[in-house]
Amino acid sequence: MPTSEQVRVRFAPSPTGYLHVGGARTALFSWLFARHHGGRFVLRIEDTDFARSSEEMAEGILRGLRWLGLTWDEGPYFQSQRLDRYRDFAARLVEIGRAYRCFCSAEESADRKSHPENHQQADAHGCAVLTSGESSRRAQAGEPFAIRFRIPPDKTSFRDHVFGDIEVDNANLEDFVLLRSDGIPTYHLSVVVDDLDMGITHVIRGADHISNTPKQILLYRAVGVPLPEFAHLPLILGPDKQRLSKRHGATSVMAYAEMGYLPEAFFNFLALLGWSPGDDREILSRQELIELFSLKGVGKANAIFGLDKLDWFNSQYIRNASLESLREMVRAELRSAKIWEDTAPAPDSLDTTLELLKGRARKLSDFSGSFRAFFTDDYVYDKAAAGKFLADPRLKDLVPALLAQFAEGNAFTLQSTEETLRRLAEKEGVKAGLLINALRVGLTGQGVAPGLFEVMQVLGRRRTLARLERLSTYLRTAR
Repeated sequence: MPTSEQVRVRFAPSPTGYLHVGGARTALFSWLFARHHGGRFVLRIEDTDFARSSEEMAEGILRGLRWLGLTWDEGPYFQSQRLDRYRDFAARLVEIGRAYRCFCSAEESADRKSHPENHQQADAHGCAVLTSGESSRRAQAGEPFAIRFRIPPDKTSFRDHVFGDIEVDNANLEDFVLLRSDGIPTYHLSVVVDDLDMGITHVIRGADHISNTPKQILLYRAVGVPLPEFAHLPLILGPDKQRLSKRHGATSVMAYAEMGYLPEAFFNFLALLGWSPGDDREILSRQELIELFSLKGVGKANAIFGLDKLDWFNSQYIRNASLESLREMVRAELRSAKIWEDTAPAPDSLDTTLELLKGRARKLSDFSGSFRAFFTDDYVYDKAAAGKFLADPRLKDLVPALLAQFAEGNAFTLQSTEETLRRLAEKEGVKAGLLINALRVGLTGQGVAPGLFEVMQVLGRRRTLARLERLSTYLRTAR
C-alpha cells in the first residue's frame, strides 16, 4: 500500500476506441502531476463493456501512450480480471444496508425513469423497501436482480481543484445501479473499488465526469474511507467552439504520428491545452513541464484545439532537431513513402538538403510530399504552379538556352549560376523572375520552394541539368 504522503494518480481509458486527443491530455496532465510530485502513474484499462471493448483498441491506447513517452509505473490493470472483487464489494454494501437488491425488470426501471410522476420519490424503487428476509428469499429462489446503491438524504459536496466547491442535493440523485443482473459492474462501482484498491490519491479526469463524482463520493463514504482529491479538466473544442470531432481533423493520437508530427511537439502542444505555466513561454522541454506543472495552472475555460498552432509547434521542433535525429526521422519517412534509401541523396548531400529544408517543414510528411523532388526523380509538376509559371511561350526557347550555358560552364556555384541566369535574362530582355519561377517548378515541382540557386547547389549539376532537359521537353510538348 502507498504511504500517505505518496501521490498516486491513474489514467483509466476504456478500450472502445483508440487513444484520442482528450484522453491523451488527461493522461499527460496526470503523468506530469505524478512526476512533479515524485509519485506513481498507474495505468488501468476499463474494459467491462464487453460488447465494445477489444484487445486491438487496448493495444492502440498503449501504443499512443508509448509514442508520447507517457511511461506508466504500474499496470496495465484490466477491470475484466477483477469482476469477483466488484461483486464482493457490492455484496458488502448490501450487508451493511447501503445498497439493496432490485428485482425490477428492465422495462419497469425504464418506466420509472421515463415517467417519474407516476412514482413517489420515497418509493423511486419499490425494491428499496423490501425487508432483508424477503430480498434474500427472492434471491435464493433464483429471481434475477441488480444491486442498487441507497442514496442517503441531505447533500453531497466536494472541492474540485479546477472548478472549486461543488454541491449537489441528493434528492436529485436516483438510487443508481452498482451491479447489473448479469453480474457486470457499472462504472460507478468499478472505478471506486479500483481507486480504493490502488490507493489513488488524486483523480484527474475530464469535466464530463463532474456529474458522476457525487455518486462516487457517496460510495467512499458508505464504507468510511478517505476521499481522493478531484480535478476535472475542461473539454477540448474545435476552432468552431464545438466538441472536438472528426470534422475538425483526426481525433486519434496515432493519426497525428502518421501525419508526420513529432511526439515531443505534440506533447508540448497538448500540455498547453488548458494549462499555463504562468508566463508567455510556449516551447518547453519535458523536464521543464514536469518542474512547472501544477493543477493551479489549469483553467476553467474549454481549450481550443488549433491545427495551425500544432503545425507551428511541430515546425519549431523540426527546425531545432539535431541533424542526426532529423536524418533518421526523414529516412524513416522516405522509406514509409516508398522513396527508397538508394534513390535518396548520399549522407553528405542529405545533410545539406535537410539544412536547406528544415526551416520550411511543418511535418515530417512534407519531406515525402512537397519536398519529394529533393529525394527522388519521381515527381510531378504541381498543376497550379505549372499553369502560373510555365505558360509564357518565351520559356520554350529561354530554358534550353540557359540549359546550354549551364552545361558549358566550368563553374557551378551559387554565384555563377545566378550570374548566368541574370545575364541571359538581361540579354533576352525578360525579367529574371520569369526564369527563376519556371526553373523552380522544373527542379522541385512546386511553385514555392527555397531559393532557386540554393536548390541547384543541393541537387548538383548533373541532376539540375537532367531536370532542365525534362523541363525543356515539357515546354515543347505541353501546349
